[in-house]
Amino acid sequence: MNEQKWTVRDPNILGGTPVFAGTRVPAQTLIDYLEGGHSLEDFLDDFPTVDREQAIGILELLKQVVMAQPA
Repeated sequence: MNEQKWTVRDPNILGGTPVFAGTRVPAQTLIDYLEGGHSLEDFLDDFPTVDREQAIGILELLKQVVMAQPA
C-alpha cells in the first residue's frame, strides 16, 4: 500500500502536517478519534471530506508498521 495515495505532506497545508489527500484533515485526527472511543463511522460522519477508503488505507498502513515491529 502506498502512503502517498492516502496522505499528503505539503508545507503550505497545515505546516506540513500529514493530512488525508485532498483534504485539510490531519491523519492524526483519525487516531485521536479511535483512541477517544469513537467509531470509524463517527469520524467519517464528522469529516465528510475523508472517504472510507482513505481511512481504511491509513489504518492498514498502521497495521503493517505494527506487524513489522520485532517481537
